[in-house]
Amino acid sequence: MKWLVTGSSGYIAQHVIEQFLLNGLEVIGIDLKILSGSSPIKNKFKHYVGDICDEVFISRVFKDESIKGVLNLAALKSVNESLAKPALYEQVNFQGVQKLLAESIKSGVEYFIQSSTAAVYGSSQDGFVDELSQTRPISPYGETKLKAEAALSAEINRGALRGTSLRYFNVIGSSKPELRDTSKANIVPMVLADLNKGQNPRIFGADYETPDGTCVRDYVHVVDIAKAHVLAAEKVQIHGLPPAINIGTGQGYSVREIMNEILVQKRSSIVPDIHPRRPGDPAFLVARVDLAKGVLEFKAEKSLSEMISSAI
Repeated sequence: MKWLVTGSSGYIAQHVIEQFLLNGLEVIGIDLKILSGSSPIKNKFKHYVGDICDEVFISRVFKDESIKGVLNLAALKSVNESLAKPALYEQVNFQGVQKLLAESIKSGVEYFIQSSTAAVYGSSQDGFVDELSQTRPISPYGETKLKAEAALSAEINRGALRGTSLRYFNVIGSSKPELRDTSKANIVPMVLADLNKGQNPRIFGADYETPDGTCVRDYVHVVDIAKAHVLAAEKVQIHGLPPAINIGTGQGYSVREIMNEILVQKRSSIVPDIHPRRPGDPAFLVARVDLAKGVLEFKAEKSLSEMISSAI
């Protein structure tokens, strides 16, 4: 069967496609951007350039291709940007998913896996969250991803297709240098950019109620994330899946711990600068991963050292 991956030129999506191809699965892609010439998977799958919000374009792709499964990774993902541009995030992350779902069902797609995020939880009381924890997003980014989950769940509940939403925690690392994360919103590329400029890396907030005062997160290697998609694509064809599944390690690391590991591996003695907190950042957010282990037989494999070394 053929899988459509949206957002296919993105950091996570390219790793997902790489794993699908390694497992002998057929993939086509959609993205607003063309694939970089340095991408190691550029010539290994068919790539359409277009917008998931463009109903005419999406309809044409479904008409031209016999697609049975959709992996929707197309999204805007900056918490800070979402605070400044909530309408844009509503348009892409929610309304775009509605349009993609409608066309998928119209075209006979049987399976739909939605890329989601730990940001749907917001500020949890104890910091450790499972899929039944309260979802109280504190940013338009988290809100729109939660609304996209609900749109998919509604279609699943009425029997239109099978699927699930995979809630990623903090994605890090790469499978090879050409696929490294370059997002200005993520910790490793942010630190590397500061070091390359000869600037002190920045910690946003060191007065949280955590062991060292900095935010604690569940960091998971992007290859582990990609493997979780392969498992979800296989399992959803056998039986229904829960509406949402956490994809993380179950282990929390502070921003200071992550930054220190980067500096050690870069052999840098630079001391980070402390800046004010950023809006939309919960103090502590770590996945409970029992459901992923049970229904997907998924367990993250990469250590913190491996995650950092593959990212720098």
